Amino acid sequence: MATPKLISLSSFFCLSFFLLTLSASLTFSRPTQQTKSSLSLYTNFLNCFTQHTTNSSNVVFSQTNPSFSTVLQDYIRNARFNKTTTPKPLIIVTPKTPSHIQSTVICSKSLNLQIKIRSGGHDYEGLSYVSSQSPFIILDMFNLRTINVDIEREQAYIQTGATLGEVYYRIYEKSKVHGFPAGVCPTVGVGGHLSGGGYGTMLRKYGLAVDNIIDAEIVDVKGRILNRKLMGEDVFWAIRGGGGGSFGVVLSYTVQLVSVPEIVTVFRIEKTLEENATDLVVQWQQVAPTTDERLFMRLLLQPITSKTVKGTKTMRASVVAMFLGGADEVVEILGKEFPLLGLKKEDCLELSWINSVLWYNDDQSIESGAKPETLLDRNVNSASYGKRKSDYVQKAIPKDSLELIWKKMIELGKVGFVFNPYGGKMAEIASDATPFPHRAGNLFKVQYSVNWKDDTEASETNYLNQAKSLYSFMTPYVSSNPRSAFLNYRDIDIGTNSFGKNSYQEGQVYGSKYFNDNFDRLVKTKTAIDPQNFFRNEQSIPVHP
Repeated sequence: MATPKLISLSSFFCLSFFLLTLSASLTFSRPTQQTKSSLSLYTNFLNCFTQHTTNSSNVVFSQTNPSFSTVLQDYIRNARFNKTTTPKPLIIVTPKTPSHIQSTVICSKSLNLQIKIRSGGHDYEGLSYVSSQSPFIILDMFNLRTINVDIEREQAYIQTGATLGEVYYRIYEKSKVHGFPAGVCPTVGVGGHLSGGGYGTMLRKYGLAVDNIIDAEIVDVKGRILNRKLMGEDVFWAIRGGGGGSFGVVLSYTVQLVSVPEIVTVFRIEKTLEENATDLVVQWQQVAPTTDERLFMRLLLQPITSKTVKGTKTMRASVVAMFLGGADEVVEILGKEFPLLGLKKEDCLELSWINSVLWYNDDQSIESGAKPETLLDRNVNSASYGKRKSDYVQKAIPKDSLELIWKKMIELGKVGFVFNPYGGKMAEIASDATPFPHRAGNLFKVQYSVNWKDDTEASETNYLNQAKSLYSFMTPYVSSNPRSAFLNYRDIDIGTNSFGKNSYQEGQVYGSKYFNDNFDRLVKTKTAIDPQNFFRNEQSIPVHP
């Protein structure tokens, strides 16, 4: 399989006088209205960058570059962080070669500039492009999107600026019976998704994306490109679920592809409270984590306006499922195990795996004639306002408690749930096999979800408070000691790191929730590879004091 050659760090320091003079003619827009200190930092960074790499035209963007706002906003996926008051980076670097990443790391470190690393921009708290420290740089990976699929080896080499949709399409180009167990949103970037865990409709059959990574490349704090052998097993372990941005810049992942049948089945069944939705949810908790591992049944729960009783609110439960097999088989399975669902063959849609990806992202897409090529659309510069939180449920929630939860959700008005079932392969993998610890013993993961369009401060405060209120209300029904959370559902409410004297203690607050008992090993690994804590964000892995 073709992979990029390792680049010698020593070559950085042997550039000729020609490169020094060339920097003056590169097509960069120099700032004219920044402070003297910002201007000095920008000039020093640019001089350093052009000394340490080649082919650097249209790679570095200052705040006064006409393209700066477009580059910044294209991969902002949460409009909460696209305001005039949102802190802006001093510089955006859009690397086109690995050497551009190496140069950015070396020069940022020498100038004490914090780096924020962005692939798809879907991190819910904007930590890949917003910083509580100033000045900072965004290293935006979107140009590094090479994907090499080797069907003979059943592997794929994927640079971290690629999107999931691009990965799925490139696999589809080579094989109709291979896939990869990652997320359902095609515009999510590979870098954040795979480094934080990564799950999708095949997690009960094949586990998480991180469970299917076999090699990786990172640029470390010294500017070296390291593969699995060179970085060592501790770092390789850490970047498969511990968040790649704490340990370096992840350049690529090599993954193991998985087998999918020629025909899979999808369906959506919806029930309201008037249609016995509560009993449906009770039974879903018994079946979804224990049924055939080929079946993934996501449960969406949302307060809505009742169609039967005018002017009142009710709850809607939607079971949205994908089965790695035919409709007849899944109807038979659920007829026995999940009779309250009432699944019939006419409720099911049989299609190829690649079309199931389209359907799961938008279940109207197939009817509207969407083709697999749709997965290549990055849908840039599109964002709504939103907030996410997460929990894990280890004991089924009884009916009377569910009724109290529905009452609370209706009272709040908008925030909803996404229940994602575990079991199957998820229960077979040890909790310390990767930094992602949430394995056996968890019935399902809860995502708290609220979106809105109104950009007023009052609306944002209202919806954020709704999410916090429901999260607090759920305390008796979810995991405890620690109350666990999912790293890829970033949530600054559970703690942030000010990088001060107590950074390790601050890190323990959110670290114990995201990683449980794996946190200390992550800290040890972080301390070994990046002892000065250069790679950091508000919820990164701290170094040991």
